[in-house]
This record gives sequence, structure tokens and C-alpha cells, in this order.
Amino acid sequence: MRLVQVLIPRGTRSAVLDTLDGHGVDYAVFDEVGRGGFEAMVQFPVPPSGVEPVLDDLIEAGVREDAYTIVLSTETVVSQRLSALVERFPGLRISREELYTRAAELAPANSTFFAFLLLSTVIATTGLLLDSAATIIGAMVVAPLMGPAVSASVGTILDDRRMTRRGIRLQVVGLVGAIVTAAVMGWLLQQTVLIPPGLDIRSIPQIAERTSPNFLSLFLALGSGIAGALSIMRGSGSTLVGVAIAVALVPPAATSGLGIAFGLPGVAIAGAVLVVVNLLAINVSALVLFWGAGFKPLDAGALEGVRASLVSRIVVFVAAIAVLSIVLGAVTWTTFQTQSFEEEARSELQQQFEEADIEGVELVSVTVDYEPIDLLLGSEPRVNVLVGVPRDREVPPDLAQRWDDQLTAEFDRDVIVRVGFIEAQVSDGKTWERQPVRLTAPTPSP
Repeated sequence: MRLVQVLIPRGTRSAVLDTLDGHGVDYAVFDEVGRGGFEAMVQFPVPPSGVEPVLDDLIEAGVREDAYTIVLSTETVVSQRLSALVERFPGLRISREELYTRAAELAPANSTFFAFLLLSTVIATTGLLLDSAATIIGAMVVAPLMGPAVSASVGTILDDRRMTRRGIRLQVVGLVGAIVTAAVMGWLLQQTVLIPPGLDIRSIPQIAERTSPNFLSLFLALGSGIAGALSIMRGSGSTLVGVAIAVALVPPAATSGLGIAFGLPGVAIAGAVLVVVNLLAINVSALVLFWGAGFKPLDAGALEGVRASLVSRIVVFVAAIAVLSIVLGAVTWTTFQTQSFEEEARSELQQQFEEADIEGVELVSVTVDYEPIDLLLGSEPRVNVLVGVPRDREVPPDLAQRWDDQLTAEFDRDVIVRVGFIEAQVSDGKTWERQPVRLTAPTPSP
């Protein structure tokens, strides 16, 4: 419930009260004894969804923009007349005026925004290098990215170009600053003993997760943008939703910066692509939701211009997402293909080994080295097999080549099989006395 207070300009008292009577709103009128220009103040309760239509009619009745209109959020309202008022104004979304105010408040001053964003990037970069999901989530609580994302969309919908430009500028400059901060931090850490020499950051799971983005990442961004817009419209949970938006943007930006610092262009590009895709998805989902909820500019004459601008912006965003999604699609497809091959290769070798039924010989493990980049470059999968053989049994000299031929025929692609043998004595309790490993592998086909 909202309590609205309006200073009535001189000469409009009767029209204002008639408007409120027409809406069936209960009100109280107080004579104005302050500075001139107003003859009374009226205050009345109204549900959040009723603020916008009532204020629109009050403006037509003569309440100008230079008058004072205050909308207060109430803690509790005790009245038997409340249910009738709620039925008169169904709906849950807040008014256009409240939306504008909240969007403006969510985008803090430049110094505050960049200070918190850079601190968030430092914490997120540390979390990535430590492979700590908890640290990364903690960094997202600090990141102030929800405000610019929401304010850019609200400014577009309500035809406030200044708010739109500022929201876009804060997002773009802020994320570029995050990438630079992570790059500088990564370079400085390499000059210390805090990072082991020769560290391959691609082996860190939290970083690897963001260097192989797929379509699920796009769903995260779309969901975050919708949740952010919905939380503002309904007036609940905006701080926690801001964490989801930050998760979609800051860790990939930090990953891109680390890729620059460690001289890994693939990591830098993958992180940057994920940042751009997520940024566009968050903004387009918020734009669509605000427009679909019925928010329109105050000036009716600007409606056509806003609609044209909105459509063109959405088309550009969707086209950019579609182009960048080629990368996401390639990663999704190659990841599926490589993981499917790994699973099928393990199952095939396990089946062949069980069918052979060699007494005393154990299949210890089967691992497959086959990354998405290998599929794109046409590199052969590398299948590593570890077999336990009793000390008194001869090792088949051509086992690796036989399995190579079988897998090649099964999957219709060249593979490299590398077989390692563990010499052991096998007791009834299956206790292994491990000895040096002997390895054999076929010569790769030219």
C-alpha cells in the first residue's frame, strides 16, 4: 500500500478532488499555510498498481510537474475498506514514477560504483585463482552492476536519454575496467611467490568453467535480467537478485583479464565473449519485461519514438547475441561430441576386456584425452589404458594396436591408444604389489 501526498496548485482544488472522487479513493485535505503557489495538500491511500493511473489523471486535472507529489511506502494499513480499494486497483507492479526513482537510486555515484566494482573484481580474481566458489559469490555481493543494467532499460522505456546513456556507460566502462583490473592483478601476482611458477590457469576448474561457455550461460544471463527487472517492478529482493546479475558478468571479466595477464589469448577471448553475451542478454530481457509490463513514457507524444527506439535496440541486441552465440553453439556441440566419445570409448574398451575374460588380468583404468579444441583442430583422441598383469604372464605386444584398430573401426575416426602395464602378483585378496609401469603405444598414422 502507498500513501500519496499532493500539493494542490491554486485554482485546481475542485478538479483534483473530483478526480479522486471519480477513482473512489478516500482522501484527507489540509489547508496549505506555507509559501505561496499551493492552496491545499491532499493525501490518500492507494495500492501500488493504482498510483500511476491516479497520478496521470491528477496531472490532467492541473497538478503540474513543478508541484510536489510524494509517494510513501506504508508499513501497515488497518482498515475494513482496504479490500475494496485493492479490488479497484488489481495488479502488483509499481508505478512509473516509483520505477524511475528506484532505477535512479540503484545507479550510485561514479566514484562509489567504480570503487565497489574494482573491489569486487579483486575479490573475484582471488576466488578464481583459489578455485573458491564461496569467495566468488562473496565478491558478487559487493558488485554494483544491477543498478546500471536496470537504469539503462528504464531510461529507454521512459524516454530518459540521460539515464539510458549513463546506465550503458557504467556497464561498458565498468566491465572494461574489471578486465583491466584482473589483468594487472594477475601480472603483479606472477611477480610474487603467491602463484607457483608455470601455473596453467586453464587447469583451475572455476576458470575452465568460464573458458568453455555454452548455451546454459545464456540462460543464466536471461534469467538474471528478468529477475532483476521483476524485483524492481515488484519491489522485493533487489539486492539478492543483483548477486545473480553480477555472477553472470564479473567472474567472466576477471577470467578474461587473467587470460591477458598469463598470455593466453584463448582464455581472454572466451571470457570476453561470455561477458558481452551475458551483458546483452541481461539488457534485452529487462527491456522486454519492462515494456511488456505496460510501462510507458509520461509524455504520450514520445510513445511512438520510444517504441521505434526500443524495437531497433532489441533487434540489434538479439542480432549481436545470435552472432556471438555461434561461439556458444560451437562450444556446446564440441563439448557434447568429446564427452560422448569419452563415455563410449570407455564402455567399448570395458566390454572388449570383459569379453576377452583373461584370467588374472585386470583393467585398472581408462582415460580419454580429448578436448573441444582437439575436435575443432582435427586432432586424434588419445585413449590411455592401464592394465594390471601378473608377474608370470606375458604382455601381449600388440595390444595397443589391436585396441586402436577396434576403436577406429567402431567410431570411424583415427585414435591413439596408449597402454600401460602394471606388473603385479595377485593374491586371493586382490592385493597388488605395484612395480614400474611399462607403456606401449601404436605409431600414429601419417
